[in-house]
Amino acid sequence: MSALRMAVIGGGHLGRIHAKLAHANEQFELIAVADPCPNARQLVETQLGVPTVADYHELIDRVDCAIVAAPTVAHYEVASVLLRSGVHCLVEKPLAHTADQAQRLVHIAKSHRRVLQTGHVERFNPTWTAVQPHLGVPKFIESVRAGAYSGRSTDIGVVMDLMIHDLDLILSLDRSPVVEVSASGIALLGQHEDLAEARLGFESGLVATLRASRLATSPTRQMQVYTTNAYANIDFSSDSVSVVKPTAEVQSRLVALDDLQATERMQAKERIFPDFLRAESIKASSRNAILDEQHDFAISIQTSCSPAVTGEDGARAVEIAAKILDAVSQHCWDGLGSKPWRIGAHALQEPRILTMPVRNGNERESRTRRAG
Repeated sequence: MSALRMAVIGGGHLGRIHAKLAHANEQFELIAVADPCPNARQLVETQLGVPTVADYHELIDRVDCAIVAAPTVAHYEVASVLLRSGVHCLVEKPLAHTADQAQRLVHIAKSHRRVLQTGHVERFNPTWTAVQPHLGVPKFIESVRAGAYSGRSTDIGVVMDLMIHDLDLILSLDRSPVVEVSASGIALLGQHEDLAEARLGFESGLVATLRASRLATSPTRQMQVYTTNAYANIDFSSDSVSVVKPTAEVQSRLVALDDLQATERMQAKERIFPDFLRAESIKASSRNAILDEQHDFAISIQTSCSPAVTGEDGARAVEIAAKILDAVSQHCWDGLGSKPWRIGAHALQEPRILTMPVRNGNERESRTRRAG
């Protein structure tokens, strides 16, 4: 089967990673990387030896597929043009800047019979794929994702940038509607939230809590998943995952340690593992998640099968992320009686007072009266 002619739209950090892998991938013929920034194009040409163009429109008639790694605010404009032109698209997460734009991309892809894949790469993380067969029906999930300020993705906040990774993973485990959303967040260094936490309630009964930060002193990518038959402690940067499963007696409620005498309980505590709970370390394979993501993209195009992470998946993640952001913007830090400056991600500890230059005493007195 002939190689698919590909373009990468966006020559930033992630775009260069995609371009490097696609350039070495026999499934693709990388035609060029498109980026309007001269410095970005020079980096691509110098580091990868790949041709570049300033305007992605130049590549539309020359490619079969494209990876859209442009800034999030440009995802809809770029992907919609490509899809309408018959180009299959893998769009980096988040799929679009708004839920409406994401749904429109799904509609455009369907109407033009093009593959639309969302770049939620954690679905291909070897640790995540290794733990899947060991999980039952999820009932409580807690995730924490944090990293240092990278200077990238400043057009969006931490919810769309980091939290959406875990949001997509959770939504892949439970397809029931999200019926409850509460959240809070704080913007410290710009217009978008840098810290955020959210609690989701699903129609199925699943409860999920998510925390994210891009101002952490050390990186964290962890998730704890409690299901009907196992507990998994997942570290996405590790090559193994810990799974704990209760014995059949525990699952059948035949064990009641609180009914034992004190001395018996002390003896039993030494036998929690493995008499009652059995821990297992699941080894993850050594694979490149982005390479697997690209391979899935190629197979989806060649076989007309749905990708592992569809456009619909990406749109659902954006929809719930938007609800989280709405909840963040409405959170009252001082309760229901909060003043406007104490609501949402831009809440201040005290009302903002801007000092003004004073030329004479009368003007000082006038400004003091107005401020009061």
